[in-house]
Amino acid sequence: MVDLVSQYEKIKHEIDAAIKEVILSSRFINGPSVKEFQSDLEKYLDVKHVIPCANGTDALQIAMMALGLKQGDEVITSNFTFAATVEAIAFLGLVPVLVDVDSDTFNIDVKEIEKAITPKTKAIIPVHLFGQCADMEAIQALAKKHNLFVIEDTAQAIGADYIFSDGTKKKAGAIGNIGTTSFFPSKNLGGYGDGGALYTNDDELAKKCRMIVNHGQSVQYHYEILGVNSRLDSIQAAVLKVKLKYLDKYATARNKVASFYDKAFIGNPKIKIPARTKKSSHVFHQYTLTLNGVDRNKLKEHLASKEIPAMIYYPVPLHSQPAYRHPINEGKKYPITDKLCASVISLPMHTELDEETLSYISESVLEFCK
Repeated sequence: MVDLVSQYEKIKHEIDAAIKEVILSSRFINGPSVKEFQSDLEKYLDVKHVIPCANGTDALQIAMMALGLKQGDEVITSNFTFAATVEAIAFLGLVPVLVDVDSDTFNIDVKEIEKAITPKTKAIIPVHLFGQCADMEAIQALAKKHNLFVIEDTAQAIGADYIFSDGTKKKAGAIGNIGTTSFFPSKNLGGYGDGGALYTNDDELAKKCRMIVNHGQSVQYHYEILGVNSRLDSIQAAVLKVKLKYLDKYATARNKVASFYDKAFIGNPKIKIPARTKKSSHVFHQYTLTLNGVDRNKLKEHLASKEIPAMIYYPVPLHSQPAYRHPINEGKKYPITDKLCASVISLPMHTELDEETLSYISESVLEFCK
């Protein structure tokens, strides 16, 4: 699904030098590379504060802790996403309120958000799924109307631009109260291990996040609030600092791959290509097809027989997962989520795919979807 070795080979000298510098300095925790990466990412995202942390799941948890959410508070999020989004909500004793998604963009349906708001609702977590932004202008308006926090989950969409109705643009994660992301190796901006970050323009919120990631202390051995141990290590920061320079180039390469797939599949009635909203650029963390009248599992087996990987993101909706069942979601209908979970399949999507490989993949899909 991704080719990190070939990607590494192209920037090997920069990566090796950056890692070596950390090793020679022996400053493996909170070393200079962490501060440098933080500063570079702040400039790239055009935000005042980036707070690095250990992983994307921690970033979500820390965001909700910093916002002061309490046990029993309701948090609205998408039913069609990776479990980490809901895991972080449930872990803190908050109530995950799941809503359906848009069938074209796969992102959270704003109309469904509004229906789910109650006096106990305190926050919305829109997930910018597969590489493009949810409808943030509408979500922000809804949050303002009901006095709710907005926590953006940008683990799959770092670098994407949201385009407001007046033509202005902001990076994914730089719009709500706070944004979170993951630097898991397969992400568009991925390290060589775990990593994550939060970003915000709120000075007080940033200060609180910095304390939480470091055991709740702002001065060593003085613990002002309850915190956690969640730091981005210096080697990961060094790798990410190098790769950040290439992030836009990587997005261009991914869009080229997506365009190739589009042209191959667009005329086939059994295959629906991913939609692009005019409200967001797309950085294609995943290229996900929606199948119609096709046995998805057999297609996956067919591709595997040709040594072509394919993944199903996501086969089981969150409301059906035993770990995340909650009375508040019982009896609700999620027709779009259920349909997508039964019919989506994602093809290889990364920066190193050439036309010969893409032809082989697309022809193999079409061979089955006659």
